[in-house]
Amino acid sequence: MSEAIRLRARLFLDAEIHVVTGLHIGGAGGKVAIGGVDNPIIRDPLTEEPILPGSSLKGKMRSLLERWGGYEPNHSIGQARIHVCKNPEGYSTCVVCNVFGVPGEIEFARPTRLVVRDAFLDPQRRDWLREADLDLPFSEVKWEAAIDRITSAAVPRQIERVPAGAVFRALPIRSFTGRSAEEAEGEAAGALMVYSVYFPDDLDWFEHVVEAMALVEDDYLGGYGSRGSGQVAFRHLRLGYKIPDQDRSYPARPTWMDRYEDLVAFRRALQSMLQQIRARIPWS
Repeated sequence: MSEAIRLRARLFLDAEIHVVTGLHIGGAGGKVAIGGVDNPIIRDPLTEEPILPGSSLKGKMRSLLERWGGYEPNHSIGQARIHVCKNPEGYSTCVVCNVFGVPGEIEFARPTRLVVRDAFLDPQRRDWLREADLDLPFSEVKWEAAIDRITSAAVPRQIERVPAGAVFRALPIRSFTGRSAEEAEGEAAGALMVYSVYFPDDLDWFEHVVEAMALVEDDYLGGYGSRGSGQVAFRHLRLGYKIPDQDRSYPARPTWMDRYEDLVAFRRALQSMLQQIRARIPWS
């Protein structure tokens, strides 16, 4: 597009993802040995601990926001269909395409606003899961039965799930480098989501990101949600921001605002927080 694209600010959303009912986000089954589960979860290849991919959360948020807003699923990516604006006029006002992104071949596209990080087991919950009496390391096995509609025969299958009570979050750098909490206090690396602000409308559109999180809470993450799996809740949320100085230098750390216990309280305070941020951004 012909207009100048300048990064005005970045927002950082720090939150925990609490697993309310067993969570199944599928992984590759190639390493499953004889006697293993039919449907394994995705794990970190180095630690073998469950992870929650940012792509899974971002994709679910986009899908639910498209359905909530009545967007037409007019573009195929593999077996999935998503909404993609086909002309600049529709794209300029489309929340979904601007916030969540469009395929690279769209010539009139602006930069994607939202980045969603991979989330890992919270260290305290990791220890709790390690000591729990589970079927597999950090996970449970749920038995289900598919019923043949012709013969009424039951076909059992095993579903591996992260058990209820697990907590995921985007871990700060200190978790990987051994830095103390005091040394790393306030760093942005622990933010679950990063949102870039280029235009004034971007701050208004950020509210739809939080709306999509609320839609996820009422729906599910991963597979087998219609049979009880995948209910999650966002907890201990806080919003931070980085705004360039007058000389356009990029701040080393974000400025963090108040922390809120749950998504309801966070949404209630969001408009006020965004107004404060908007007033600090030099738009000219």
